[in-house]
Amino acid sequence: MEFQVIWFVLWGLLWAVYFALDGFDFGAGILYPFIAKDEMDKKAVIHAIGPVWNGNEVWLITAGGATFAAFPTTYAYMFSYLYTPLLIILFALILRGVAVEFRPKAPTEAQKKLWDAGILIGSFIPALLFGVAFGNIFMGLKFDESGYYGTLFSLLNPYGLLVGLLFLFSFIVHGGLWVSLRVPDSLAKKALNKSKKFWYFQLICAVIFLILTAFYTRLYDNFIKYPIWFFVPVLAVVFLLLTGVFIMKNKKGKAFIFSALFIITLVFSGVIGLYPNLIPSAIDPKYSFTIFNSSSSPYTLKIMTIVVIIFVPIVLFYQAWTYKTFMYKITEKELKEEGY
Repeated sequence: MEFQVIWFVLWGLLWAVYFALDGFDFGAGILYPFIAKDEMDKKAVIHAIGPVWNGNEVWLITAGGATFAAFPTTYAYMFSYLYTPLLIILFALILRGVAVEFRPKAPTEAQKKLWDAGILIGSFIPALLFGVAFGNIFMGLKFDESGYYGTLFSLLNPYGLLVGLLFLFSFIVHGGLWVSLRVPDSLAKKALNKSKKFWYFQLICAVIFLILTAFYTRLYDNFIKYPIWFFVPVLAVVFLLLTGVFIMKNKKGKAFIFSALFIITLVFSGVIGLYPNLIPSAIDPKYSFTIFNSSSSPYTLKIMTIVVIIFVPIVLFYQAWTYKTFMYKITEKELKEEGY
């Protein structure tokens, strides 16, 4: 039981870190055509995420791998029930990766516009659909012993779309802040202004999310049973408000940090509400996939825990080094010297 709980926490942590890191890549890609009006600006935005976006993807692979290894039954049914949206997300991620790498090398204006569209589409779709997927998991999927009764369109319900929009606006704000930290001042001002505007939409969605969660899900049951855990969503609210405060004060670095903390605590609020479920059944709780009825053997979880203790610090060191190395202000001179 101890290892199952440990891996449930790790499962939530991996997803939270992924959204906090790759979230600003999605946001930058969505804002890209709206803030970058000339060639130099477009090159600056791509250069802002270029050194880190593929490293951030490691957390997605790790989150998926952890789900497969620790909770194989949940993994199998999740990719069965949510096959279509997850496949769309996969194709979008591939499109974004190819577009980011190929756009600086495009020889013609037509090809550049094609890759520009790829960056936008490949960032927008995962940002929205990841939220829709998690919103439906929070709410519960319609399945029993006979299988899943939903469709792609049934996933696009009001609550699922609300969580999708909350993820979308959170990533846009997060991405705008990241871009504003790295690009030349004139472009940074545009990115920061977009973060300011979209923060209000983020705040509105967050308030509606907190209200509708009480009606559409059973996430609050665990918080009512163990009130001490209310500190996590309270922290999420505080971090969101502090993000807005520092955005308005043009303190981009602090705003970015609190934006990342908001995303992490938001995801963890949902994870705490789910416990011990991984995929709740909206038909009858007895059909739900939990950390107890869908986990690997205790021996497997023990070996995986040892592996995590050894290798996660290495990954964290690598990522910390990457961000330390590339966390500097890009200049137009640098872009020209590097052939962008």
